[in-house]
Amino acid sequence: MKKVNFTEMKNGSKEDYLFLDKLEKEYVSKTADRIIKYLHSYEETLEGYQISRFEHSLQAATRALRDNASDEMIVATLLHDIGDDLAPLNHAEYAAAILRPYVSEKTYWILLKHGEFQMYYYAHHLGADRNKRDKYKGHKYYDECVKFCEKWDQTSFDPNYKSLPLKEFEPLIKKIFSRKPYSSLDK
Repeated sequence: MKKVNFTEMKNGSKEDYLFLDKLEKEYVSKTADRIIKYLHSYEETLEGYQISRFEHSLQAATRALRDNASDEMIVATLLHDIGDDLAPLNHAEYAAAILRPYVSEKTYWILLKHGEFQMYYYAHHLGADRNKRDKYKGHKYYDECVKFCEKWDQTSFDPNYKSLPLKEFEPLIKKIFSRKPYSSLDK
């Protein structure tokens, strides 16, 4: 394969950067395929739960779909814990960062904050503040994040729930990741 001529970025030519830009666009266009491939291998999980993180993600997304959520929110729900493997202490921020170019400000904010909002269900058992989310009261997406956690996230640890298979969500993943990236979060 052709390679650029430089070994330091400051020495790259216009030709080099046009070549790299073309390759980057091709690579970006395959993001959905890489995410789907990753999800197929998402069975390794934090121990102790009755189901895997993969099944949790499928359950949550199935619930969002059955509640007639937007395609964007269904995909965000499916991917909300995608950061658990590499960023267990800030998984919400990781998932939000992956989706940020492709989703609205609202969906991004919900993903970004869902980890803090989920603490409502367990933090008091560990001597922490279960109401940490209250600092966001009055925020325009506060109620939507509460809904996300209550209806789709915290309820999705049931080994008897019949979730849809990943193949049912693959067209939605491809649809969201084929969008022209948002130029800002103002939309």
